[in-house]
Amino acid sequence: MPTPAILFDDAKGLLSPLNDLRASYEIRTGALTTGERMLNAFDLDIIGVMVPGPLVELIADTTPVPVNRPPEMGDDAEVLLINGRCPLPLDAIANLDLGEVVVEARSQDMIALRLTGKAARLMLAGGDPGLRTVAVDDTVLMDRPWSWRTFRDRCLAWDLEHLVTSMTTAHPPEGVTLLGKHPIAIHPSARVAPTAVLNAEAGPIVIDENAVVRPLAVINGPAYIGPGSTLVEHAHIKPNTAVGPVCKVGGEVGGTVFQGYANKGHAGHLGDSWVGEWVNLGADTTNSNLLNTYTEVTARPTPDAKMEKTGHVFLGATIGDHAKTAIGTRIMTGAIIGTGAMHAAAEPVSGAVPAYAWTTDAGVKSYRLGKFVEVAMTVMQRRGVVQTQAYSRRLTILHETVTGQAAFDWPGKDTSHLKNPR
Repeated sequence: MPTPAILFDDAKGLLSPLNDLRASYEIRTGALTTGERMLNAFDLDIIGVMVPGPLVELIADTTPVPVNRPPEMGDDAEVLLINGRCPLPLDAIANLDLGEVVVEARSQDMIALRLTGKAARLMLAGGDPGLRTVAVDDTVLMDRPWSWRTFRDRCLAWDLEHLVTSMTTAHPPEGVTLLGKHPIAIHPSARVAPTAVLNAEAGPIVIDENAVVRPLAVINGPAYIGPGSTLVEHAHIKPNTAVGPVCKVGGEVGGTVFQGYANKGHAGHLGDSWVGEWVNLGADTTNSNLLNTYTEVTARPTPDAKMEKTGHVFLGATIGDHAKTAIGTRIMTGAIIGTGAMHAAAEPVSGAVPAYAWTTDAGVKSYRLGKFVEVAMTVMQRRGVVQTQAYSRRLTILHETVTGQAAFDWPGKDTSHLKNPR
């Protein structure tokens, strides 16, 4: 019987732009999002979610369960609460006894709790249910924009093992070259063209529902191609790549996670990167994922932060939703590109680029909100997605938070984040 569970986003760490337009448990950290992975790993029945205030309207717009209010449950019923910043299923979560909380030792942040319904309501109301603490010494919570890279390989390995065993698969068509002994799973509705090469020598390959692999594309496992996504002709997919739903991908791509609905359909290298939704990378956009000194990459988690060690020698770009690059754009190692940023300058992208930064050879200014929303609506409509009011308002509030300037008004709007409210 499924375990009743509440996923919570504690808003800790510096995860932007990963979580600008989604809760932490909605971030794609492999083939699956963290929430999807937890649901499958622990056979959960999600009965509620807790998210930061700025995301409540957006999450409530797409979530059928209560948001930021205790779900209905009996006083003695048991419920499992799981932190959305924990991307991997842990034995410590599965082994929790009633009244226990497991925490990450280095940060003392909660990973998961098992409570009665009464204790859960008390805790969600700000009370102290008096829990017994179990500590985990390993780093298990995401806390920086590049944290997806820390967990990518383990998450993808877990996901592929689950998908290979649970998905109904079809035989590849004649003319497709299969290599290696690891499993290759192709959904019956997927289309893989003759002359495509599926190389499972280093790991499994999963091609999901309605995905399209065009002629002469090469996929090297471990790799995942999500529902409705297309690999164009001559696409070169290298290991540890996970393409979310409804993406178009071409060129040389390795070690990269696509959240979904992104376009990298042209030539150019993209390595060890995370790509948000509605991103469009212009032809020949190319990134660096390795310093020429072969040393650990340092990066800024935010535009005004100090440089930090990332723990990674191979680290490309973290690209926020709706970001765009012009043709021939170069992206330097470890770059963080904010939500809605646009780069069309001869100089390469480097460091941490603020959200909504409009960069040309003339300098940097803020992307005009009205124009941005108009373009975003057009881009989304092309994929059959309607931009809701909640989504538009979240884009607006994020823009106002970055620029400090009021834009659109609506009844009950909170202006506490503004430097110059209307």
